[in-house]
Amino acid sequence: MSSSSSPRRRTSHTPTRRAAALALVGVSALIAAAVQSGAATAAPVKAPQAAGQAIPGSESVRLTPAQRAELIRGANADKAATAKELGLGAQEALVVRDVLKDADGTVHTRYERTYAGLPVLGGDLVVESTPAGATASVVKATRAAVKPATTTAKVPAAKAEAQALSAAKAEDAKSPDVNRAPRKVIWAANGTPTVAYETVVGGFQHDGTPQELHVVTDATSGAKLYEWEAIETGTGNTVYSGQVTIGSTQSGSTYNLTDATRGSHKTYNLNRGTSGTGTLFSGPDDVWGNGTASNLESAGADAAYGAQLTWDYYKNVHGRSGIRGDGVGAYSRVHYGNNYVNAFWSDSCFCMTYGDGSGNANPLTSIDVAAHEMTHGLTSNTAGLNYSGESGGLNEATSDIFGATVEFYAANSSDVGDYLIGEEININGDGTPLRYMDKPSKDGSSYDNWYSGIGSADVHYSSGPANHFFYLLSEGSGTKTINGVSYNSPTSDGLPVTGIGRDKAEKIWFRALTTKFTSTTNYAGARTGTLAAAGELYGTTSAEYTAVQHAWAGIAVGARPGGGGGGGTSFESTTDVSIPDNGAAVNSPVTVSGRTGNAPSNLAVAVDIVHTYVGDLRVQLVAPDGTVYTLKAYGTGGSADNLNTTYTVNASSEVANGVWNLRVQDNAAVDTGYINSWALTFP
Repeated sequence: MSSSSSPRRRTSHTPTRRAAALALVGVSALIAAAVQSGAATAAPVKAPQAAGQAIPGSESVRLTPAQRAELIRGANADKAATAKELGLGAQEALVVRDVLKDADGTVHTRYERTYAGLPVLGGDLVVESTPAGATASVVKATRAAVKPATTTAKVPAAKAEAQALSAAKAEDAKSPDVNRAPRKVIWAANGTPTVAYETVVGGFQHDGTPQELHVVTDATSGAKLYEWEAIETGTGNTVYSGQVTIGSTQSGSTYNLTDATRGSHKTYNLNRGTSGTGTLFSGPDDVWGNGTASNLESAGADAAYGAQLTWDYYKNVHGRSGIRGDGVGAYSRVHYGNNYVNAFWSDSCFCMTYGDGSGNANPLTSIDVAAHEMTHGLTSNTAGLNYSGESGGLNEATSDIFGATVEFYAANSSDVGDYLIGEEININGDGTPLRYMDKPSKDGSSYDNWYSGIGSADVHYSSGPANHFFYLLSEGSGTKTINGVSYNSPTSDGLPVTGIGRDKAEKIWFRALTTKFTSTTNYAGARTGTLAAAGELYGTTSAEYTAVQHAWAGIAVGARPGGGGGGGTSFESTTDVSIPDNGAAVNSPVTVSGRTGNAPSNLAVAVDIVHTYVGDLRVQLVAPDGTVYTLKAYGTGGSADNLNTTYTVNASSEVANGVWNLRVQDNAAVDTGYINSWALTFP
């Protein structure tokens, strides 16, 4: 039978409906890990000549599937040489996972790693190459050398399997069964790499969501190392979006919900089932649904519309053709289960699935939920942020962030763009949304700001600070009304933040996600990654770069530019100074002038150093007369990436005016970095 594409498709219109539902709550992960690391290792470029404009050539270009495939072929051809250049061991090998290319020829290649043929969980890395092909920087999920003591298992696989089934039963799983027998891996995500088993348990979670529980067992001791759920949850539909045009395909006298112009995305009707693909929506005409939840086609139209919008957004705004960048569309399944109050993304089927909510009356298919779920797929195929700890919160926030930006992009009058998540589905039964980006704590559970224990919170609540950061970066602090919605966003330190606009903020977050973040990135690493992204796009002396610093400080991650927080007069250096690996000390000068008398007893020294192992560094403040104040001794500071903090120094014996220096020395081999900026603040 012949077929022809009919990309313009109408759905009948009814007013927007709101009803009780529960969505965007649940658990999942990609490659779970406990170690969380920072992002960028190379100094971003300086400010462009045209203030507020992206530096020419800095943005990623839109690659066709064929162009992307060619870059991947090239990376695969060179991966052995790349591994050697990176100093990987003889038994280590790289596996190409993704690639992006900037207009100036810079290439960002993301790799997984193997050891003796075994997958290394938590071994992912991103290599940035110059147009000439030279390695410019590397971002690693783990700094530890992948040299397990052995690759021989000392406990039988059956023990790992039993442990995994016990873990599923402890979570009240329904009909748990081993989906994938234990496979040997190298677990490198939380300390010394060790040989382990990874077992996947299927069945259903306690609320009816399909289960893909991954359990990692130490293959030498039998101890459980980690577990995570690989099904990710969300919402979206034209029960909420009114009459819209969607892509469909005609085959003979029959139409079906296949969008031939967007990777052949298909929308299926599970008709209350919980397995399989279901039935492709089809019919004799090109009109789908009537806008009511009782008509099964309505939810199908919503899911197709949400997928269409999200595809167009990533392609037109960020230059990415589909979730994997390969031009292949995921698919959608609606009417999952009976009274199922959730929606989810699954890597195993490369698909989004939507329940119909309480009483099967409220399909979870609104624009922001559909975009939220598809974005879980994007994150899986790029940064792979672990769905646990701080990286799990960043994973959830990424889906919320792009759920909101897709909703703004849609410009749909029935579901206007806002910084509210799930506002159309009335999840609380009282008209309030599921989450608020301007002040996350308004939902009663999420956190507004980062704190040291946030990694132990549920990822749907630890996402709050990142959502808050994005709102502050986009719109700024304080009260305002946008598209008829009132917001009032506070900051952790009570100081204001001026937004740079959503268009710039979303480009910064997308670039950080796709080129700076890894599976183990935490909040400190997200700050570093977004600063690197802002520096590459707009320059390190730009208003955009400074705004990123302010927005992070506004949620208690890092210091204000110049070590702010209490006002005063600041003197700052933003000149990048490379720190030689295990080499001589370097100095970054700041000239203080216009002061009278001596420096204060509470001189604030704000330090921003990008480095892959801060424990190697000794950091000192050198006064104009040569007096040295040690801020951080060698061997202190732990094993984290990057140093971004403010020290208080009693410098009352020093004359204020003159040249002050920040002196930094790397005292051990392998790790590298640079002084990004530093400042003196006189209260």
